[in-house]
Amino acid sequence: MKPSRTDLLPIPVRRALRKLGTDISIARRKRRVTTGMMAERIGITPVTYFKVERGDPGVGLGTYAMALFSLGLGTPWADLVDAGRDETGLILDLNRIPKRARARSEPPAR
Repeated sequence: MKPSRTDLLPIPVRRALRKLGTDISIARRKRRVTTGMMAERIGITPVTYFKVERGDPGVGLGTYAMALFSLGLGTPWADLVDAGRDETGLILDLNRIPKRARARSEPPAR
């Protein structure tokens, strides 16, 4: 039997997606918005919206973003992978800095 997309995801990723779906569900219910209203606001079918609240990895990132935006939770994706906060990337950049600075030779004047 072929493994599903969910089976291939690491456990922490599956948990994070389920938590995201649960958090969206709670936020929707606190606002007293029905699943049908949410699906209509986002422009998806109610079946797809149920997948959002389950944290289904097959749902597009844009759909999750629209759900958050529709609930008034802004755009948390904007700073998710901010280059200024990428500690590993910053360390790698530091390792690439040359040990010594050398003057560049000027090209011959014409």
